Amino acid sequence: MITMKNVSKIYENGAVALDHVNVNIGKGEFVFIVGASGAGKSTFIKMLLREELPTSGELEVNGHDVVHMEHSEVPYLRRELGVIFQDYRLLPDKTVFENVAFAMQVIEAPRRFMQRSVDAVLDIVGLREKYRCFPSQLSGGEQQRVAIARAIVNDPAIVIADEPTGNLDPETSWDIMDIFQRINQAGTTIVMATHDKTIVDTMQRRVIAIEHGQIVRDQAQGVYGYEV
Repeated sequence: MITMKNVSKIYENGAVALDHVNVNIGKGEFVFIVGASGAGKSTFIKMLLREELPTSGELEVNGHDVVHMEHSEVPYLRRELGVIFQDYRLLPDKTVFENVAFAMQVIEAPRRFMQRSVDAVLDIVGLREKYRCFPSQLSGGEQQRVAIARAIVNDPAIVIADEPTGNLDPETSWDIMDIFQRINQAGTTIVMATHDKTIVDTMQRRVIAIEHGQIVRDQAQGVYGYEV
């Protein structure tokens, strides 16, 4: 699903974000990306979305050669990815239903599938009854549930989450992680950057630790490994 071979990223100011990174993530894996702020986690995530390109090395995501693909091919790559951020990034003037349906409109999905697909993912995240609400009427945890529904409505091969519980209280964070686990159990690959030590230590999934742009630890049933 995801392969990095000797991937490096050096910015114009000389800062080394990634330094000869080698990673293989298979179908159906659940992987935590951990490390201190500035370690290279965000660059790692942006590479997968082709928001950043490597300075050198090879990168393949779900069968796409990310480094050499044409600019016109990028939207097709991103259609196969579901992306969730810490700050939700919902459209404030659209309802819950409209926010989720928007992801289908972007890829020009047939309208006859929209109602059924949106209802199905709102059931998964437990928000079917709030489909008419606007983001301002929801709690932070509910807004993140909408963001997850939007990310999975097009049945992506890979879900990429960047600090998805960073703004949530512990109880709500576990509710969100339960949703991620169910998505993963259904076969979706999940790559999640996080600083949440309790979640990583409790779940004991694969952990990739990045320090100073290098992978220093890759454990099948790992722990966070840093003091917080």
